[in-house]
Amino acid sequence: MIWFKEIGLSEFKAMVDGPAHLATLMGIEIVEVGADFLRARMPVDERTRMPLGLLHGGASCVLAETLGSYASMLRINPETESMVGIEINANHVKGIKSGFVVGTVRPIHLGRRTHVWDIRIESEDAGALICVSRLTVAVLNK
Repeated sequence: MIWFKEIGLSEFKAMVDGPAHLATLMGIEIVEVGADFLRARMPVDERTRMPLGLLHGGASCVLAETLGSYASMLRINPETESMVGIEINANHVKGIKSGFVVGTVRPIHLGRRTHVWDIRIESEDAGALICVSRLTVAVLNK
């Protein structure tokens, strides 16, 4: 397990669910906490589509940054450290018009001062790769 402390899905959801932040407004829902990954789903609907009807690339970036930030949040000691995203990139490889996408975050690098996360976003129904993203997070002393 890579997390600072063991945590279950319901405990983690209670930590991050709430009406006042972007992930909630976009319908992002954490669906699995694994030993070395997090998984979330996001609807492809009027909140996340661009005017042409496809999933907005920015919405994919929001899902990716949410997952990577949550992963770093679980990795650090919250009493002595904080974290902040410092770089994100994304390759949008396939369009999707409806349904849900599922993002999975896994570590690439877990250093003392930086974390680098790989986030793969796929269609929920067919598992087609929609977007691949990388997020770099700085770990700061409080």
